[in-house]
Amino acid sequence: MNEIINWLRSKNPDLDGEISGDTDLIESRLIASISFLEFIALLEDLSGKAIDVGSLSVDDFRTIDRISENFLMPVA
Repeated sequence: MNEIINWLRSKNPDLDGEISGDTDLIESRLIASISFLEFIALLEDLSGKAIDVGSLSVDDFRTIDRISENFLMPVA
C-alpha cells in the first residue's frame, strides 16, 4: 500500500491530507486519466500479474482497499 500512496503523492504534490484505505481516489481526483496507464503498470509490477484493462471498471480503483483486494491479494 505504501508504494501506491507514494505514487499518488508523487502525482499530486500539492496534496496536504492523508490518503487512507477508504479515500475515494476517483472523487478526490487523485488518479488522473492521463496517468491511469502508468498506475496500471505500477499495479502490474506490484502484483507480478498482467491486468486486463478491457475488463476493468472505475469502481475497481475507487479506494486503496478495493485496489488491494482486486489486484494485490492472493487468489484463494
